[in-house]
Amino acid sequence: MRRHWNDSQPIYVQLRDHAIAMILDGVLGDGDPLPSVRTVAADFQLNPITVSKAYQSLVDDALVERRRGLGMFVRTGARERLLVAEREKFVEKEWPGVLAKIQRLGLSADQLMAGGTGHQTGNGDNGESSKGEADVSDR
Repeated sequence: MRRHWNDSQPIYVQLRDHAIAMILDGVLGDGDPLPSVRTVAADFQLNPITVSKAYQSLVDDALVERRRGLGMFVRTGARERLLVAEREKFVEKEWPGVLAKIQRLGLSADQLMAGGTGHQTGNGDNGESSKGEADVSDR
């Protein structure tokens, strides 16, 4: 298994984020075991200490639990806690920048729903909001 690591974050953080994405996507559910440190280290060609550091970070955040002699397991309710935290993080940190860019580019809700292709899904106008149509800046 190959994964491309970027230089902007430590690899253990990227590996932690990968595990979080797997929990959020439902690939790993409540009570599911995480792959062993050795397996992940071998699959991603990483130092086992890096994998252990990523897993410990998940334990510290109460997302997974260590069961002596058995391995690491996703804690019950981890996905729900992650959803709450990731939503708050998005709204507080990412949304303001996204909203500013949407406004700067003059994109309408219809254009955004159409994937930014310029194809209209609603009233067929050129991006201006019409009556009754929610303006993304109001959200």
